Order: sequence, then structure tokens, then C-alpha cells
Amino acid sequence: MKALIVALGFLTRLPMPRVEADEADFARAIRLYPVAGLVIGIIVAGAGWLGVRIDPWTGALAALVAWVWATGALHLDGLADLSDGLGAAHGDRSRLLAVMADPHIGSFGVVALAMQLLAKLVLLHALPPKAWPMVALIPAAARIGPLVWARLLTPLRPGGLGAMVARAVRPADMIGWILAALALGLFYPPLATAPLVILALSLWFRRKLGGVTGDVHGAGIELTETALLLAAVLYVLP
Repeated sequence: MKALIVALGFLTRLPMPRVEADEADFARAIRLYPVAGLVIGIIVAGAGWLGVRIDPWTGALAALVAWVWATGALHLDGLADLSDGLGAAHGDRSRLLAVMADPHIGSFGVVALAMQLLAKLVLLHALPPKAWPMVALIPAAARIGPLVWARLLTPLRPGGLGAMVARAVRPADMIGWILAALALGLFYPPLATAPLVILALSLWFRRKLGGVTGDVHGAGIELTETALLLAAVLYVLP
């Protein structure tokens, strides 16, 4: 229960009881990231389901606003930082990390945020009302990513979040959640693509960055969510 409270407290803006947690508790909470993602997904799908009673665009906007609110734009910040780093680094890894650590946002980050939010809005609008249960599961499936990236990729900052979670994730955690996504794919086939998307991002992160940071985890979650939304839209197309 403590790990779940820590996971929800970190990944969401939901009010949580105050608990004493050290770095080890914070790192172990990654094992329950998909559960926190399910909570986020239920909020998103609920807002969309209510909004679509007015019209599809209102439903899509309500779901997107709920998505940003529930996460506190945490992962969007990681996507912006990664985009700024990649845009400014020109292959220099030390400069990449320095730019990502800068709290200010640059033009690359602004463009990435705008494109990400527009992509989610359009894809949410394209989904029929019957797809909201699947939308509720997408944030959960996307948060399997950090478990995989923590095991497969080298932390770029030895004292950062990436290093902490790498020590906490066990192979059984990673495999168990991947199997869960594949099992859910029997009912909602787009979710079965989650492991493929996460693996593809692992390869891309390794080639472009050489490893992973907390910002990269956040960016990867955002990119996985959008990819799964796209898969869902393609699945429901007539």
C-alpha cells in the first residue's frame, strides 16, 4: 500500500495521505506504475465519457484536460526537455544532458508539446464512445515502459531517477506486466502493441541517447500513449 501511495503521489496530482518514504520506497514504487496509470486512465475515460454527451470534440477536450490535470503535465515536461536536448545537442551527449537539465523550455520543447497535445486531441476525437474502456487502459499500458527501460537501458545520470528505478525493477515485474498487457490485448487488441512500442522506443533511446533519465521515462510514456491511441483509432476504423 505504501508503494502505491508513493506511486500515485509521484505520477498524479491526486490528494494522497502523507507517508514517510525514502529513496528506496520511491524506487520500489515503479513496480506499481501501471496501477497508477489505470487510475489516471479511469479519470481520463470518465471525463471523456461525460464530455461526449455534449459532442465528440467536447469529449475529446474533456479527456485531454483530465489527462493533463491528473498527471500534472509531469510527462509532458519530460517530452519537452528531451525535445530541447535532441534539438540543441547535435550529437553531443554532454550538451544533451545539460540542455535537458535546464528548467527553461526552448522552441523545440514548445513545438513538441503542441504536437503531442494536438495529436492526443485529434485521436481522442476519432474514437467512438464504445472505445472509452480501452482509453482507460492506455495510460496503464504505457507505464509498463519505465520498467522495461530501467532494465534494458543504462542510466545517464548515476544519481538520478533513472539509476534509482534501475536498481528497483526486477525481471519478474517487467515480464509480469508485459504478460498482463498481452492478456488485455485479447479483449482490446491495440493494447497488445504496447510491448512492441516500448521495445521500439528502447532501441531508439539507446541509439539516440545511449541510455535513460527521468525525463526520458516521461517522454517515453507520452509517446507510448499517443502510439496506443493511434493503434486504437486504426483498430476501430471501418
